[in-house]
Amino acid sequence: MKNFLLSCFCLFSCSAVFAQQNDPVVMTVAGEEITRSEFEYNFNKNNSDAVIDKKSIREYADLYAVYKMKVHAALDAKMDTLSSFQKEYRHYRDLQIRPLLVPEVVLEKQCRDYYNGMLSMLDGKDLIKPAHILVLVPQNASMQVQEQKRVLADSIYNVLLQGGNFEELAIRKSDDAQTGRNGGELPWIGPGNTLKEFEDVAYSLQIGEMSKPFLSPVGYHIVKMLDRKQLEPFDSLHPQIHKFMEHRGVHEHLASEALDSISRKYNGEYSVDQILDMETERLCETNLDLRYLVKEYHDGLLLYELCSTQIWEPAKKDTLGIENYFKINKKQYAWETPHFSGMVFYCKEKADVKLVKKLLSKENDDSKWIALVREQFNKDSVTVRMDKRLFVKGENNNVDAVVFKEKGAEIKVIEGYPYIGFVGKILKKGPAKWTDVSVSVIQNFQKSCEDKYVAELRKKYPVVIFEDVLSTVNNH
Repeated sequence: MKNFLLSCFCLFSCSAVFAQQNDPVVMTVAGEEITRSEFEYNFNKNNSDAVIDKKSIREYADLYAVYKMKVHAALDAKMDTLSSFQKEYRHYRDLQIRPLLVPEVVLEKQCRDYYNGMLSMLDGKDLIKPAHILVLVPQNASMQVQEQKRVLADSIYNVLLQGGNFEELAIRKSDDAQTGRNGGELPWIGPGNTLKEFEDVAYSLQIGEMSKPFLSPVGYHIVKMLDRKQLEPFDSLHPQIHKFMEHRGVHEHLASEALDSISRKYNGEYSVDQILDMETERLCETNLDLRYLVKEYHDGLLLYELCSTQIWEPAKKDTLGIENYFKINKKQYAWETPHFSGMVFYCKEKADVKLVKKLLSKENDDSKWIALVREQFNKDSVTVRMDKRLFVKGENNNVDAVVFKEKGAEIKVIEGYPYIGFVGKILKKGPAKWTDVSVSVIQNFQKSCEDKYVAELRKKYPVVIFEDVLSTVNNH
């Protein structure tokens, strides 16, 4: 942990390695200097064309200052020492740093060796793209079954000879479900990639030609040659090979070898995590984008930890505070269209409609309604189906027809549950209690708590924005 904290201090200390005369300080937050390059990196990343609510540079400066204040509060609370934070941060760090430990020349050699291996395997032959229709013959099939399969393959072949569509027949008749759904099409293959019996016939076909039915260890095949080609040059295949090697875990294996090599250089004095901490610092000294990317994730994790533990979760659990907030701000939740706050329920038995209504009329706390019905009616089997929420006029046919008495609205029951009932009340001007609009109220209350929290941070962490430098952002 000591080495981890030392590395983070070096990596994220306010005395930026990159601070130069042409990278002036755009703001300070609690004494930490934010350079123009760091600010530009974050501003441009968070204000791309894909962002709906784009901010001006000045607006973003205020938001970024608040962001940095929260990070300082998290650091002061030592949230960076939490094992959960360190685990997640290191996981992301590994994703970014481990691949960079492998020299490009080593990766290129792996890609080139793989390409040369493909050339050797082809031995001058084409790559082929066949399609086939398979009539599967079980390995323990009797002579009678084998004969039936041969006759079936011949009948499919005869349909093809008479103009039948190969793709459609592959979809309907092929026992190779994976290729059948694609009209029988296989991927590009080379020598040694498939069964010898299949390969021998396929390689004898020219583009557009079709084979007669032939037998392989899995059954009867009818093959059509879709295309043939020579292997493309290395440069044109390089991106695909690179991605393939990464998918196979070659890059990860090479990264592990590089770490082992570094560890040997230090005579095993440092653990893998310690080495990665040091390598992160080293690489970030020469790669500005990497430095800010790693810093962004480091600070973002701290921000989430702070907001979650200090603001969002406490506010969400503060039912008294939420209720008081709703009472004070009740007008902002007013509506023009009537709502129905209650439950629509569907019963298998007609008598249960009255029983459910009677049960729920005794319970004022509607949050307990569903549990009550489950306990009394659905304990052994589901005899009552329920839909409890806030209904807007025009949203539910049954509510419109019975509760709002809308002309033209038709009642729709659930199959097997022909009897319908309603419990609740119409709210004309707005919600009666905060739970009617709980999602909106909780979100707004959390925002209110966050605003108060930020106001306290402003007193503790002074912010200075240098307007002359800010005016040169993306303009220098």
